[in-house]
Amino acid sequence: MAAEVRPALKRSDEERQIEEGAEVILPVSEDEGIETEELILNMGPQHPSTHGVLRLVLRLSGEKVVQCVPVMGYLHRGLEKIFEWRTYHQGIRYADQSDYVSNMLNEHAYAGAMEAIGGIDVPRRAEFIRVIVDEMSRCASHLVWLGTYGLDVGATTPMLYCFRDREEILDLFEELCGSRMNFNYFRPGGVLYDLPPGWLAKLSRFLDRYEKHIEDDYVRLLESNEIFLERTVGVGEIPPDVAVAYGLSGPIARGSGVEVDLRTARPYSIYPELTAMKPVIERQGDAYARYRVRVGEMRLAIRLIRECIDKLPGGAVRARLGHVWKCPKGEAYYTVEGAKGEVGIYMISNGGPNPFRAKMRGPSFVNLQILPWLLKDRLVSDAVAIMGSLDFVLGEVDR
Repeated sequence: MAAEVRPALKRSDEERQIEEGAEVILPVSEDEGIETEELILNMGPQHPSTHGVLRLVLRLSGEKVVQCVPVMGYLHRGLEKIFEWRTYHQGIRYADQSDYVSNMLNEHAYAGAMEAIGGIDVPRRAEFIRVIVDEMSRCASHLVWLGTYGLDVGATTPMLYCFRDREEILDLFEELCGSRMNFNYFRPGGVLYDLPPGWLAKLSRFLDRYEKHIEDDYVRLLESNEIFLERTVGVGEIPPDVAVAYGLSGPIARGSGVEVDLRTARPYSIYPELTAMKPVIERQGDAYARYRVRVGEMRLAIRLIRECIDKLPGGAVRARLGHVWKCPKGEAYYTVEGAKGEVGIYMISNGGPNPFRAKMRGPSFVNLQILPWLLKDRLVSDAVAIMGSLDFVLGEVDR
C-alpha cells in the first residue's frame, strides 16, 4: 500500500503548480487519432457531488481522466487536539463531529478505548443498548448515502424516501438522549440514560415500516431503473487484492469480496452472541456491488436490533466511576465496525483526567486514498458515480 500511495504525497513541481492554481503548459496528446489538449478541471472544493468540502484536481485528456489529485484540509478542526484538552467524559461529545451522520459508532470507539485502558466492565444491559443504537446509526448513515447517491446519478425520489425514514431514527434518538446531531450518549462503562418508557415499542413499529420501505421504495425503484444500473454496474471496479493493498474497509472492501467485518473478525460488545450477525459480502467490486452491500446491511441491522430487543436484560446501564474520572496509565487501540469501515481510537493515558493522546482512525480518510487509482483512465462522467459510491464524509477526513 505504501509504495502506491506515497508518490501522491511527494508531488512534483508541476503537480504543485496544478494544486496552487498556477498556469501550466500542458502537452498535446492524441486519443484515437484525434489531437486534443489536456485540461485541468477543479471539482470543488464546493461541489454538489462531494458531500463535503473537498477539491479534486482532474487532469483530463478529452473526457478521460489522466490524473486525479485530491486536495484536503478545508474542513480541519483539530478534533484530536481537542480530545487532549477535554476530560474523558467531555471528549465523547467531540467524537460525534468526526463522522456526523453515524455519530453513535464514533462514540462507541472512544468509550471502548477508555474501557480497555481502565479495565471497566460494562453492564450487559448497556451493551445491548449500545448495539441497538449502533445499528440504528448505521442505518441513518446508509440512508444519507443512498439518498444523496441517487441524486448523484440522477434519481430524485429515493432521497425523499431515505430522509423520511432517517427522520424517524433521529426522532427516536432525540427521545433517547435529547439531541438529533451531537448525541453525547455513550459513557465510559455504559450509556448516559436508560431507554424511556415505550421507546422499544416505537422502535419495533418503525422497524416494521422500515423493512417494507427497503424493498418497496429503495430496491424496487433503483434496481429496476435502467439509468441507475447503467451508471453503477461495472463502474469503478476494485479487485480484492487492490482493496487489501489500500487498506480499505467497510462496505467498500466487502463489495470487492474481502470478507472482513470487525463485528465478527475482531468481535466486540455482544455481537458474538447475536445469531443474526452474518457479514454482507458482494464479489463484483463495482459501484453497484457497494450499493448492494449497504442495502444488505440495512436489512441485517433490522435483524440485529430485533434480536437485541428480544434478549434485552434488565439491570444498570452504567458503571459507577464518579463525575471526574482519572483513567489509569496505559494505552489501547479499540475498533468498531463503522458505517464506512474501521473506526479506531488509539488512546494513551498518563493517569490524569484527560487523555494524553487520542488518535482517531477515520475510515473515510483511508478509503479516499484509492480515488486517484480508481479514477485514472475513467470518463469524467463516471467520476461522480465512482466518488459517491465510496461514501466518505469530510468531517472524518479532515479531523
